[in-house]
Amino acid sequence: MPSTPGDPAPSGLLEIGRIGRAHGVKGALHVVLSTDRSERLAPGARVHDGTRWLTVVTSRAQAGGRFLVHFDGLDDRTVAEGMAGRLLSAEPIDDPDALWIHQLIGARVVDAGGVDRGTCVSVIDNPANDLLELDTGHLVPVTFVERLADGVIHVVAPDGLFDLLD
Repeated sequence: MPSTPGDPAPSGLLEIGRIGRAHGVKGALHVVLSTDRSERLAPGARVHDGTRWLTVVTSRAQAGGRFLVHFDGLDDRTVAEGMAGRLLSAEPIDDPDALWIHQLIGARVVDAGGVDRGTCVSVIDNPANDLLELDTGHLVPVTFVERLADGVIHVVAPDGLFDLLD
């Protein structure tokens, strides 16, 4: 699909990163991903910048979690500079084994005994493991998630995890 300025952002896209500053004179851009899926910036990948679809021509990982990306048809530094700060979105990846934040937030959390422990209100980035923050105040490491089905997160948590705030 050609990149047409002014195309409305299709619904159902997920935020994957943000465009940083321009690099060089040929329109390359620094991009910081907000996902751990670096294939989002693989050559041929399509992303939406809020106004149009962009196709990745080349991408190279940089220090600090940034990528240096060249998009098809973007060959001018002046145009690239005008894109700084834009959010990038893409279509969801079909991976049945993955847990996606947009599926976790708002889902009910039920423990192995069938007890409803609350609703996931956010996912906290933690160096050891991401944490599900529940509306009850409990924090549940995602490593305790057994499965996600029909809007319910089934967890197998150690004894005492839910006792701290009860």
